Amino acid sequence: MTLDLALITEAAHAAGALARDMRRKGLQVEYKDDRSPVTDADLATDALLTERLRAARPDYGWLSEETADATHRLDCRRIFVVDPIDGTRAFLNDRPWWSVAIAIVEDGVAVAGVVYAPEFEQTFVATAGGGAWLNGERIQPSSALLLEDCRMAGDPALFRHPAWPQPWPNMRVEPRNSTAYRMCLVASGDFDAAVAPVRKSDWDVAAGDLIAREAGCFVGDHRGAAFRYNRPRPSQASLICATPALAPLILDRVRHIGASR
Repeated sequence: MTLDLALITEAAHAAGALARDMRRKGLQVEYKDDRSPVTDADLATDALLTERLRAARPDYGWLSEETADATHRLDCRRIFVVDPIDGTRAFLNDRPWWSVAIAIVEDGVAVAGVVYAPEFEQTFVATAGGGAWLNGERIQPSSALLLEDCRMAGDPALFRHPAWPQPWPNMRVEPRNSTAYRMCLVASGDFDAAVAPVRKSDWDVAAGDLIAREAGCFVGDHRGAAFRYNRPRPSQASLICATPALAPLILDRVRHIGASR
C-alpha cells in the first residue's frame, strides 16, 4: 500500500495542477443529463489520471465519474475509484472547496486514499491500518459531544427544511462543495460532522471514507451501515461522517431517509 499511496498522491497533485491551470485559461462547460456541470478540465484530469494510474497498475480495475463504466472492473480484486474534480460547481465559480479524490479499493473496501485540495495545498492521505494524515501530520476528529453549536459541513438550507421530523438544534453550518473534502475536514477536527442525505456515488466518498475512518470518525449511511465498493451499481446511500459521539445523535434524526441501495 505504501507504493500505491505514493502513486495516487503524485497523480492527484498532477491532476490538481492541471485543473488549476486550465481554469486560469478559461473553461468550456457542458451539462450532464442530471443538469450537473462538467468542464473540459474534468475530462482532461480524468484522462491524465487514467493514463498515469492504469499504465502503472494495468491489472487494477477503474471506476471514475468521468469515464463510462465498464463491468469488467467487477472481476478485479483491486480497483481505482476516482473523482477527477470533486466539487465542480465550486471549481467553476472560483471557490476553493474542490478536490481531487482517488481511492484504491480491495475486495470492496477502500485500502488507500488521497484527497488533494489544491487551493489550500492540503493533501489528506490514509492507508488501511496506517492512520490518516494531513501534509505529513497525523490527524484525528474533534471531541465534540453535542449537536448544539457543533460545526457541521453541509447546506445550511438543508437543516432548516420543514420535512425533518425533529428540528435540528442551532449549529454552525458551512457549505463545502466537495464531499470528499468535507469528510477530510471532519477527520482533521476542523468540522465535527458532515451530513448529505441525497445519494452519493462511490467516487464521491471512497477516499474520504478511508481517511475519516482511519482518523477515528464514524462513516456510514442513514442506517449506520458501512459502505462497500466495486459493486454492479456504483452508488451509495446517504452519507454521515461524524465524531463517534455525534454519530448516534445524527443517526437518530436521519434513519427515516429512504435513499438506499
